[in-house]
Amino acid sequence: MKRARVIARHRAPERPAIRVAAGDPVTLGERDTDWPQFVWTSLASGLGGWIPVALFDAEHGAATATDEYDTRELDAEEGEILTLHHEMADWWWAENAHGQTGWIPARNLEPFQATPAQEKPE
Repeated sequence: MKRARVIARHRAPERPAIRVAAGDPVTLGERDTDWPQFVWTSLASGLGGWIPVALFDAEHGAATATDEYDTRELDAEEGEILTLHHEMADWWWAENAHGQTGWIPARNLEPFQATPAQEKPE
């Protein structure tokens, strides 16, 4: 299991998280300027969020999701230790000590190797 220390605080955006499943129709808008791998994705409900463009069969306009994705981000404080589950587009799906999960930018993390004294018994 990979772990990382948070080196820069992260806060989730104020907008609600969205989810897509394989086969869902969406409308793709502009690319993010800070994270060009992400495209603004609008659902039929009108809700939108940033999703990696690699998860769609098109790069702009009408598209279909080719896999599932949840835009939920994880709030994290500097110094916090997170468990990392998988990486996509320079973001990690992570879990905190309270079992909360969500995305956090890789640039906010550094690898963490616990010493035996720091390991908690499972």
